Amino acid sequence: MTRVFVTGLGAISPIGNDVPTFWQNLLAGVSGAGPITAFDATDFPVRIACEVKDFDPGRWMDHKMARRTALVTQFALAAARQALEDSGLVIDADNRDDVGVVIATGGGGIGLAEEGTRVLLEKGPRAVSPLLLPGLMPNAVSCLVSIETGARGPILTSTLACASGNYAMIEAYHFLQRGEADVIIAGGAESASTPISFAALGRMGALSSRNDDPLHASRPFDADRDGFVYGEGAAVMILETEAHARARGAKIYGEVLGGRLTGDAYHITAPDPDGEGATRAMRLALQSTGLQPSDVDVVFAHGTSTPLNDVTETMAIKRVFGDHAYKMAITATKSMVGHMMGAAGAISALAAVLAMHEGVIPPTINYDHPDPQCDLDYVPNQARRAQANTAIVNAFGFGGQNVTLVMKRYTG
Repeated sequence: MTRVFVTGLGAISPIGNDVPTFWQNLLAGVSGAGPITAFDATDFPVRIACEVKDFDPGRWMDHKMARRTALVTQFALAAARQALEDSGLVIDADNRDDVGVVIATGGGGIGLAEEGTRVLLEKGPRAVSPLLLPGLMPNAVSCLVSIETGARGPILTSTLACASGNYAMIEAYHFLQRGEADVIIAGGAESASTPISFAALGRMGALSSRNDDPLHASRPFDADRDGFVYGEGAAVMILETEAHARARGAKIYGEVLGGRLTGDAYHITAPDPDGEGATRAMRLALQSTGLQPSDVDVVFAHGTSTPLNDVTETMAIKRVFGDHAYKMAITATKSMVGHMMGAAGAISALAAVLAMHEGVIPPTINYDHPDPQCDLDYVPNQARRAQANTAIVNAFGFGGQNVTLVMKRYTG
């Protein structure tokens, strides 16, 4: 089997627009939540979000490109450029055909669709930009990264709602395993900070309504949780085959062992309350990598802060890991960055790599009132110095798509 290494990291997040800042704030328990600034949310029932702050697309692309692309694509390109720089990999005529891009998204350029509809209704069809469709199509996220970096290997955009970013890592792993590329720029990106998105999610009842206390609104596994806080951003990692990474003397952060995807076949938005699909995803992921439940040190949970998901995920973890479930650390990055939808699994995977590399597990913040149904060790409120060697990352998407990724500390 070809080993797959992580050799570069990039992040645009609600708590930092580069990896060092994101990681520092994640360990410090900083919440990225606040009042919505992307539009006037005065009349909306939910008026809070974890938005990316002080993002300047001009740092990562020319102004012409920035004008023609959706914010989700700008986030993806910025994170990809960071990851490439961190990896030390230069894409040129000699290697460009062997470098691929797999960056997933949930909604793609949904913001452009909403704006284009407004222009059509107010000004008529001749005012609609001819670049609207290329800007909003979901695969623009991966394709623009390919165009801007020169990567000409396999290009793929998967859309698995909230599980998209996690699945991108598995798809990238498969490309490398099959020998279709030496390097994959892999990750997830999302930006749906639009009135229609918040109106729909608010009507759905999925969002936290703690408008007067946004910093404490996202509280995974806490008894007083009332919904998730929308988040946005991108996380990208450079994945390489062992042979390629060693040949160029790359620094190695960690290793991807694989993972599995399952379906609930239950409901378009709600998770199966029995957690059967999540259970199978974790169990099959371990089996596919040859690991025993007792080999896992930490779970980077989906942990949305919704009443049903957190109980269901806890139930599934206990079903898979038995008594060992009470010996593992469980942590939820969404408590700080919110639910970054298509980027959620990718940002958790990036955090998992850093946790094992640095020997410290980030906390689940706002964990103040234990829930009897959520009775595991959620690393409450304070980062923990601990050497984890194996991590799983969970991501469960609307439609009943469950993805579990397995990652390992690099030891040589």
